Amino acid sequence: MLVSTPLSRRSQFLLLTLIPLYFMVAAFFFQTPGEIIAGMGRILQEPDFLITDYFVVGGIGAAFFNAGLLSLFTVGLIYFLGMEMDGHTITSLCLMFGFSLFGKNILNIWALLAGVWLYAKYHRTPFSRYVYVGLYSTSLSPIITQITQIPQLAVFPVPVRLLFAIAVGIAIGFVIPPLATHVHYAHKGYSLYNVGFACGIIATIVVSLFRSFNIEIEQRLIWHSGMRIQFLVLLSALFACMALGAVVMGGRDVFRQYRLLLKLPGVGGTDFLRDSTRCATVFNMAANGLFSVLLVLLVGGELNGPVIGSIFTIIGFSATGKHVRNIFPIMLGVYLASLIKHWNLCDPSPMLAFLLSTTLAPIAGEFGIICGVIAGFLHSSVVLNTGILYGGMNLYNNGFAGGLIAIFMIPVIQSIRSRKARAKENLSL
Repeated sequence: MLVSTPLSRRSQFLLLTLIPLYFMVAAFFFQTPGEIIAGMGRILQEPDFLITDYFVVGGIGAAFFNAGLLSLFTVGLIYFLGMEMDGHTITSLCLMFGFSLFGKNILNIWALLAGVWLYAKYHRTPFSRYVYVGLYSTSLSPIITQITQIPQLAVFPVPVRLLFAIAVGIAIGFVIPPLATHVHYAHKGYSLYNVGFACGIIATIVVSLFRSFNIEIEQRLIWHSGMRIQFLVLLSALFACMALGAVVMGGRDVFRQYRLLLKLPGVGGTDFLRDSTRCATVFNMAANGLFSVLLVLLVGGELNGPVIGSIFTIIGFSATGKHVRNIFPIMLGVYLASLIKHWNLCDPSPMLAFLLSTTLAPIAGEFGIICGVIAGFLHSSVVLNTGILYGGMNLYNNGFAGGLIAIFMIPVIQSIRSRKARAKENLSL
């Protein structure tokens, strides 16, 4: 089989846009153009903290169109900043697409990005240095929507409430870059959703301030169901095309490179585009996507906005750390936990934990299957309680919980593996 010549930078970015374009075209098979426009309007107005399925709020077509638009913006921003494509380009696009099915929209992300941009300007550094942090920080976009709808602020006209929400969003965006850098040292890269951990801290502070002024956040659960077969076909067709494209462009060497990729632990900072090949990375994305879909169906779960968004999180991080070998032990730990704990794995929050617990994939990749299963088992309990701290205002709830689990487990694992390590250090425990 012939192997194609290396793609130009422009061609690489154009290929990446095929993912959002695929779903934007699919949107018109679910809703008419008029219905999509009306649905987009409802998405912009509705509170969108966890769990708010845009398939219900605006309709499937509107949700896909919203996600496609934000994903195209992500690709365009990175391209016009003059950056080369790397693993984080793919990860940021897939996260933006996935969470735009249940929380992010074309209105509530801009203030946070503006805050990160101001931080770059303040330190006289290019915005490109922080653009990925900025894109990940949109995890907190529900705060922006919620501020405009606080009952205590209803006495003020809409423009005033909007300006207040923008000011808060800019302030949050400004503090995320240094905080994200700092918390990375705490878990040492063993939780891949690092910005999600930082956002969880910020969300806890913001919501605590809300509550101190008697502003309560109501619990929310909007969850679509009943279309497993349609979404299975839609997703499987995409993953099959990705896998086939990787083999056509990379030749038989894709399989050898993929086997080598499976041996990488995936600790934060990994970039499979750098450490492996582009074709093997795309094949890994396709394999993880299909694996995740089949597991969801195998355990009886639904395919809807939040679940598909979570699957795309796995696909995105398949360029920066995840593969079947290091995500399966984590997911197995969550599944085993569901057999003896009081919740059902197919319930909304446990199902998202089942998929997004894979933030801890580096633990399984570095320390083995048993540690991975334990990490998933613990994560399943922690993540179902951390949302109480910030009322669902951090879309990357599993990132916050995963950071806590990594901070707890890594020093314990390392001390067990090296019993003499602490004895050699003059440190007080």
